[in-house]
Amino acid sequence: MWFFARDPVRDFPFELIPELPEGGPPGPWALHRGRKKATGSPVSIFVYDVKPGAEEQTQVAKAAFKRLKTLRHPNILAYIDGLETEKCLHVVTEAVTPLGMYLKARVEAGGLKELEISWGLHQIVKALSFLVNDCSLIHNNVCMAAVFVDRAGEWKLGGLDYMYSAQGIGGGPPRKGIPELEQYDPPELADSSDRVVREKWSADMWRLGCLIWEVFNGPLPRAAALRNPGKIPKSLVPHYCELVGANPKVRPNPARFLQNCRAPGGFMSNRFVETNLFLEEIQIKEPAEKQKFFQELNKSLDTFPEDFCRHKVLPQLLTAFEFGNAGAVVLTPLFKVGKFLSAEEYQHKIIPVVVKMFSSTDRAMRIRLLQQMEQFIQYLDEPTVNTQIFPHVVHGFLDTNPAIREQTVKSMLLLAPKLSETNLNVELMKHFARLQAKDEQGPIRCNTTVCLGKIGSYLSASTRHRVLTSAFSRAMKDPFAPSRVAGVLGFAATHNLYSMNDCAHKILPVLCGLTVDPEKSVRDQAFKAIRSFLSKLESVSEDPTQLEEVEKDVHAASSPGVGGAAASWAGWAVTGVSSLTSKLIRAHPTTAPTETNVPQRPTPEGVPAPALTPVPATPTTSSHWETQEEDKDTAEDHSAADRWDDEDWGSLEVSNSHHKSSKSPESDWSSWEVEGSWEQGWQEPSSQEPPSEGMRLASEYNWGGSESSDKGDPFATLSARANTQPRPDSWGEDNWEGLEIESRQAKAELARKKREERRREMEAKRAEKKAAKGPMKLGARKLD
Repeated sequence: MWFFARDPVRDFPFELIPELPEGGPPGPWALHRGRKKATGSPVSIFVYDVKPGAEEQTQVAKAAFKRLKTLRHPNILAYIDGLETEKCLHVVTEAVTPLGMYLKARVEAGGLKELEISWGLHQIVKALSFLVNDCSLIHNNVCMAAVFVDRAGEWKLGGLDYMYSAQGIGGGPPRKGIPELEQYDPPELADSSDRVVREKWSADMWRLGCLIWEVFNGPLPRAAALRNPGKIPKSLVPHYCELVGANPKVRPNPARFLQNCRAPGGFMSNRFVETNLFLEEIQIKEPAEKQKFFQELNKSLDTFPEDFCRHKVLPQLLTAFEFGNAGAVVLTPLFKVGKFLSAEEYQHKIIPVVVKMFSSTDRAMRIRLLQQMEQFIQYLDEPTVNTQIFPHVVHGFLDTNPAIREQTVKSMLLLAPKLSETNLNVELMKHFARLQAKDEQGPIRCNTTVCLGKIGSYLSASTRHRVLTSAFSRAMKDPFAPSRVAGVLGFAATHNLYSMNDCAHKILPVLCGLTVDPEKSVRDQAFKAIRSFLSKLESVSEDPTQLEEVEKDVHAASSPGVGGAAASWAGWAVTGVSSLTSKLIRAHPTTAPTETNVPQRPTPEGVPAPALTPVPATPTTSSHWETQEEDKDTAEDHSAADRWDDEDWGSLEVSNSHHKSSKSPESDWSSWEVEGSWEQGWQEPSSQEPPSEGMRLASEYNWGGSESSDKGDPFATLSARANTQPRPDSWGEDNWEGLEIESRQAKAELARKKREERRREMEAKRAEKKAAKGPMKLGARKLD
């Protein structure tokens, strides 16, 4: 029987990647890239080959192995594993790159920022302070070759081969015997006498000065070159001169050097160093401090290195959300850092967090997610959107805060292409019908119309035929002028989705009613749309063979290509009206929730509706809307986005419970056929519909106009004029089905009254007979 000795190198859980060594500190060590066999995670492997006759070097290498294995500090190269055999030594550390190679690569890529250097030097000095002040150890090998950089850009101190105790334990400093390292020795080491007074850190601080010179000026040719600071920043020069002074007694302690450089105006007094120091201690910070830090972090991320953001900031942001209850404040920096990730990394690190955030009841977090959905929507797949995100997003349609309802509507522009047929054509259309018919905020009704026009191409053919005409017709009877414009533009943008019969019998008659609209902007758009539809009808009339080509999209499946065209016709409504809603929230922060507390039910049939009373308000003209859009909308959108933390959003859970207590789910959802269905609600549009009790019209709000409030309100005037005109003659005010519907309602009312009169007559006759005969006595016989 044969027995074979096991190969320890082959059984080692780490392996070298076949390539040329990366280099390493001058001496016998060679640095290689490696990976863990089980997971493939990258590591660095320092290899020393034992050679005959080099016992002294072997002892130095073994001492370095032992030191690295026992010393643990964030700024010292992290030891992972090791292997010691008779032929070699393997030391496995975190994946790093020698500082010299790192600086060369960064110079080729555009240069290294002073912010990065300031933090890197801060880390090296902190490591020296740990060794000298806490461990009483002298590094004895501080130079460019002893510093390494990890994937996050963090500088790590290595090269522990020649370390010795400052207290003389274990003998004095080992002999180096390498000229490349001896040039960094301070001049006092040449004096073997004890006349020179020095501190235990003096030699290492001299070598730190040499390192600083090399970082800014390149390799050190000779010690005399230290007299010329070269490219060293002016804020660092005074402290550098203390390091390379001839008198070792005046060289500062590493801790003192850090304190001097961190003073106001110092080289290490900057936002990048402060951010890193906070991240190192974030686990022990107070929640209020963390909130403030993450709020300010977003402003600084653009100036920070990409590797630092990916590998240091991102893990802290994810940890803060998972375990630190940081809330919505982490969203903005999280998505900004996410831009540096690949698609695979984004799916693995960001998307699970985003999905979890959508289920949160924190309103501030949900509105931030809706506002920034454009940054991550491309990474979401359809099953995730339909099963884990859309069911939570739709709660925003019923929220009491107008801003959340508006952002929910806008988010549908991005979600629509990924929604299933049921969610898009059924669930979403129910909510849109409710908003356009019942929402008391004009900008939200307007944006609902805009959104419907943009996602119309994604709807099924049957849904388009059933919804679009009725929806845009209702919008054109809205008392809010931008909503009427949006309805006209909606028809124009989706013109290819209507048959010629619909254009002639349903669309053009409604458009003609707007040719006498009080607002000139509405009239102008109406005339343009009418000319467009007339031209289309005329071309088909001249050449009937074009009919098939013109109507090719009417019965076609969803065609996403139309969405791009729609994006150009009403982009103003999404941006401009957004600022109007923001104004409304700032002007009425406490009344909005009470006004939209519970969706109001329609007036029961047969009960007279209260008359619409015009309310004096600041007039809003079309020219005012245009100036607002051009001059102020963009700035107000940004300012509004920054004010969400100032709002008292409350809890979505509380809001939902309030809905449940005020109105049963059955009355809220099962009544869509009565309240918000597309077939009934939008086929009976009426600008004369009275407002629900406690609900204010859009014309009641001061939209920021400069005119005095005692002037006439064009919206109120329009409503009053509409009330004074007979319904049968107001073709521009009603849908074409209105007369037939009113006739059916009148007949039903007449039949009900006849039944009521007949019932009263029968009851009266029975009462008369009973009174004439009188009560009958028990046991009495009836006499003839």
